Amino acid sequence: MHIRQAALDLVLAAAAGYVGTKAMEPVSMKLYDMESAADREREDAVRPGPPYRIAAEQLSRRAGLDLSDEQLDRLSLAFHYGLAIQWAPLYPLLRRTTGWSAPTAGLATGAAMSIVADELITPAFGFSAANLDYPLSTHLRGFIAHLVFGLAVAGTVEAGWALGSWRTSTAN
Repeated sequence: MHIRQAALDLVLAAAAGYVGTKAMEPVSMKLYDMESAADREREDAVRPGPPYRIAAEQLSRRAGLDLSDEQLDRLSLAFHYGLAIQWAPLYPLLRRTTGWSAPTAGLATGAAMSIVADELITPAFGFSAANLDYPLSTHLRGFIAHLVFGLAVAGTVEAGWALGSWRTSTAN
C-alpha cells in the first residue's frame, strides 16, 4: 500500500469513526428503550456510569491531574470519539487485504469493536462492571449497535473512496 493511500484511508477512517459513533448512539438508545423493565433495572443497578467517563476519571487521577467536571466531560468525549476514530481504520485495512465486500468488512469491524473494546477491554480495565453482572440484553444491544457502527464506517469510507477514486483494485 502506498503511503499516500494509507494516509487518505486514515483521514477517511477518522471521519467514518465519528459518523459511525453518531449512527450507533440513537440505535443503542432505541434498543435500550425496548428492553424489559427488569433488564433496564438490572443494568442500571450494576452500571457504574458511562465507561468513557470512568476511563477519563481513572486515567486523569493516575496521571495526577485534578480535573473539573467540565474538563472530565471534555476528556470523556475525547475518549468516546477517540476510540471510534482509532478503531475505524480496521475497515479499510480489511477491505484492502481480504477481498471482503463492504458490508462484510463493515460488520466485521463493528463486531470486533464490540467484542474487543466493550466485552474485553472495558471490564478488564474497570471501566464497567463485570460482563456477567449485566443482563444478556445489554450485551446484545451493544453488539447490534456496534454492527451499525461498522456499517456506517463502511458507508462513509466507501463514499469517500467513490468521491476521490482512492480505492484500489484489491478492494471490492
